[in-house]
Amino acid sequence: MNVRYVQGYLSVVERRDLAAMVVPLGRALTEAELPILQAHGLTMWAYVVLSALREQPVRTQSALAATIGADKTRIIKVLDDLEARGLLERRPDPEDRRARLLSLTPEGRSLHADAQREIQRGERLLLDRLSEEDRRGFLRALQILSRPTDLSE
Repeated sequence: MNVRYVQGYLSVVERRDLAAMVVPLGRALTEAELPILQAHGLTMWAYVVLSALREQPVRTQSALAATIGADKTRIIKVLDDLEARGLLERRPDPEDRRARLLSLTPEGRSLHADAQREIQRGERLLLDRLSEEDRRGFLRALQILSRPTDLSE
């Protein structure tokens, strides 16, 4: 336990702030993913789109944009590229002809699976530094903490 004085008072600092620990880890993971994605002809945004569509196979462009935290106009170029490459399809929503429904093609599903497999192979090197119990706890905690939330509550 670290002990220090703050404004003349004894302060106990048990750990660094979460952002101070998570942000450098996130940056390192992103840097490790980029060459893998590039080898598969994907940008980070394209991979995020494929991942979201894999989790929920049919989405509107607006719902997809909200889910991945992107402006819907920003992802149009990504969607155009993925569609042109035969990785996703857009079709009119039968309930709202103005909206488009998005879904992965078998080729898109396969490309995503290949890229994800390689990314997770690299992640195992990091996770292998933890015991099996710590690894399960860490992954479970990340799944819970990565759900959208409002930290101001």
